[in-house]
Amino acid sequence: MIITCMDARINVEAALGLKPGEAHILRNAGGSVTDDVLRSAIISTNLMGTRQIMVINHTNCGMMNCSSEELQKQFAQKYGKAVVSPNSFYTIDDLDQHAREQVAKLRDHPWIPEGTVIRGFTYDVHTGRLHDVEGA
Repeated sequence: MIITCMDARINVEAALGLKPGEAHILRNAGGSVTDDVLRSAIISTNLMGTRQIMVINHTNCGMMNCSSEELQKQFAQKYGKAVVSPNSFYTIDDLDQHAREQVAKLRDHPWIPEGTVIRGFTYDVHTGRLHDVEGA
C-alpha cells in the first residue's frame, strides 16, 4: 500500500516501477493518514494481505504553504460557516517530521497487524528521487 499526495506531479506507478494491480494507492492532499486512509489501511492489511506500507510525502507540497487554521478561516469567510467541515486540513510544517508522524499513526494502531513493514519517504519533484526518512 502506498499513501501519498494527490499532487499530479507524482506518478507513483512510474516512480516505483509498479504495474496496475500491484499496490493499493491512496492519495489525498498532503499524503496524510486521515481516518479514511486508516480505515483503508486496516482493511488492506487484515483482509487483503498487504504486508508493506509506504508513506510518501513530497517537496514543494501545497500543504506546506498554509495552516489548518488559516484554511478554516479562509473558507468560512468565503463561503460561510459549514454544517460539516474537516476537523483538520493536515497541513505540513516539516516534511520529514510529517512523514514520521504519519508512519507512527499506522505503526501505533492496534488493528494494523504486527510485522507490517511501514516506512516513510520524501519524493523530490524536481529530481524524481525517493529519499528514505530517517526514523520513519
